[in-house]
Amino acid sequence: MELHIDYEKQPEYPLEQLEDPKAEVTFRVERMKLSKDKTELTYNDFLKLRGIPAAAFDYRLGNRSALEWVIDQYRVSTDARSGIVNDPNRLEGENADPRYILKLIGQVITVSLETQKIVGALPSLNLGE
Repeated sequence: MELHIDYEKQPEYPLEQLEDPKAEVTFRVERMKLSKDKTELTYNDFLKLRGIPAAAFDYRLGNRSALEWVIDQYRVSTDARSGIVNDPNRLEGENADPRYILKLIGQVITVSLETQKIVGALPSLNLGE
């Protein structure tokens, strides 16, 4: 329970960060994209994350993994009817942290992997015997 409640306090899974020296240095996210083999994440034009373990996708929230949920939800979008812009970037204000989404990705991977370890260690219920 603590693992999930305190997900923002979990250590970040160590991912290789590939920076494009030609791009502007920024941690702002517009829309992230996974590679076809799901081992790399294009964070933005400046940064790509490499080394995502396949097991990170085994912990699922409904029909997708927790990491896929973060990738889908943490993007800038505009509601077609109201015109309201949803921007998850924490670049200013009381909770400003330009690296929040970057850290969250590593923390969600850690939580996913640790959850799988816990579930895998649970004894069988022996239902149907």
